[in-house]
Amino acid sequence: MSRAVHFEIQASNPQALMDYYHRLFGWSFNKWNGGDYWEIHTGPDDQPGINGGLLPRRGALPNPDAAVNAFVITVDVADIDAAVARAEHGHLGKVCTPKTAVPGIGWLAYVKDPDGNIFGMMQADRSAK
Repeated sequence: MSRAVHFEIQASNPQALMDYYHRLFGWSFNKWNGGDYWEIHTGPDDQPGINGGLLPRRGALPNPDAAVNAFVITVDVADIDAAVARAEHGHLGKVCTPKTAVPGIGWLAYVKDPDGNIFGMMQADRSAK
């Protein structure tokens, strides 16, 4: 069974959102040395929950009248190629970002579900380049 392992928040002003979530939940943020990306630590590792990331928004702002519009969750998969193929089966899902290496971490792809919601899938592989 695949589990949710990561979430992402896109931000028009990354520092403002980091300040907001720190004040709201006490989350801490550490800049990742791979670019404009901040790791979010949401709590003690020995308690249930997942950590995430914050990155600059690419593209237009979400529709302000939409009920839900912004967080992206990433699901751990054993085989990213097989998972992407299952997501696209019958043209139900649509790949937004094809399989991409996250150096030293693994392989990542983003998919839109049949209702237009975006989610990520990650295959762990420390040798990814």
